[in-house]
Amino acid sequence: MVVTNHTTTIKNKSINYKATTGTQPVWNEKGEPIAALYYTFYERTNTNNTNERPLIISFNGGPGSASVWMHIAYTGPKVLNLDSEGYPIQPYGVSDNPNSILDIADIVYVNPVNTGYSRMIPDSKGELPKRDTFFGINADIKYLAEWINTFVSRKGRWESPKYIIGESYGGTRVMGLANELQNRQWMYLNGVILVSPADYKLYNTNQPVYSALNLPYFTAAAWHHNMLSPELQQKDLLNILPEAEDFAINNLMPALAKGGFISENEKGQIAKKMAYYSGLSEQSILQNNLDVPTHFYWKDLLRNKTGQTIGRLDSRYLGIDKRETGISPDYSPELMSWNHAFTPAINYYLREHLNFKTDIKYQMFGDVHPWDRRNDNTREGLRQAMAQNPFLKVLIQSGYYDGATTYFGAKYTMWQIDPSGKMKDRFTFKGYRSGHMMYLRSEDLITANDDLRAFMKNALTNGKAAKYLKK
Repeated sequence: MVVTNHTTTIKNKSINYKATTGTQPVWNEKGEPIAALYYTFYERTNTNNTNERPLIISFNGGPGSASVWMHIAYTGPKVLNLDSEGYPIQPYGVSDNPNSILDIADIVYVNPVNTGYSRMIPDSKGELPKRDTFFGINADIKYLAEWINTFVSRKGRWESPKYIIGESYGGTRVMGLANELQNRQWMYLNGVILVSPADYKLYNTNQPVYSALNLPYFTAAAWHHNMLSPELQQKDLLNILPEAEDFAINNLMPALAKGGFISENEKGQIAKKMAYYSGLSEQSILQNNLDVPTHFYWKDLLRNKTGQTIGRLDSRYLGIDKRETGISPDYSPELMSWNHAFTPAINYYLREHLNFKTDIKYQMFGDVHPWDRRNDNTREGLRQAMAQNPFLKVLIQSGYYDGATTYFGAKYTMWQIDPSGKMKDRFTFKGYRSGHMMYLRSEDLITANDDLRAFMKNALTNGKAAKYLKK
């Protein structure tokens, strides 16, 4: 464990903080260490009443992704060198983040097993633990909840208001952790924050509901690349998305549900309107039977204009394929751009700024597959946690140009968590004019962090009793 002290300026105020980085064990039922999780913990030091300060526990996704993206690009005291639209620039490195939430909350970034510097620990015979101890939806939630309990106890933060934030697959993770922490660790949260959340109740289902939910994202991407009709293109993005959402729910979804038995007339009308909202040709849409895969969209949108592909996680990015023909891009241009900038930046930052030096390789993406996705009850787990805890609130943040975990899919997840609708006033959705990592864009970095501040403040109890009131 290494401790360093720093000073920065956030929201025009001088902030002194301590950074603690190192590992903390995961134990089995016998009390034997089976893994060491690498973490970085930031605590503000020039403040009083530490126990009253919110504690944020931060995860990225994958599964198999290190806790690097939000660490050095979103909420932490340093951010990757980027231009104003979020594109990485050289020289690689980091600079101060004047928008970090460290002014109002302490933050720990956690790297699950086989990500970052986190590794399994062999037993006395030199054998590693069974992989299914860690690599699956429920296994992941179980051991991370135990780890969080230990961390909170070691740092003396049981009195602090607590929030968990997860990006992408981390959204699935923190939905499950909310329930696991509450019902197995007896740790009650104030807030759960889902950043570009992945919901596996939707993905890979091959159901019309999922396909229809992609259309508003198509509209956003087409608008950005000037591929919509002049009638739509001249409007602001936020003025046309509600139209696309309404069509997706009330027209496209029922049409897709009819499958091959839809009438030719209705099929043609739907294809025409899809083309209007997506930037694709009616022919391409009909050739896909109205069910347009996202990977085809990334390949086809600009096929007959520039021949370029668009990014999966951030469709503002452009790529060049070997051939313009085909049904999916050769690679994800945004991920390649991010990897070649984030990797040297995090290695440099941890070694030179936080003084954590090791010969262990920092795993941006670790070996966690096969990943057990069975018995995914995370959405229901979050509902149960909210029902049992009147204080628990949820914030969802999504980028309009995210083609992997689309913003409208995130809205749909929010709608489905509580079918009763009795807790809908405890959900907040925020959208941004960027992609999966909306915070890479300068304007959204400011807005998204301010949205976190407002959410955390709103989720504080301020001395109120935890109870439901009679209506």
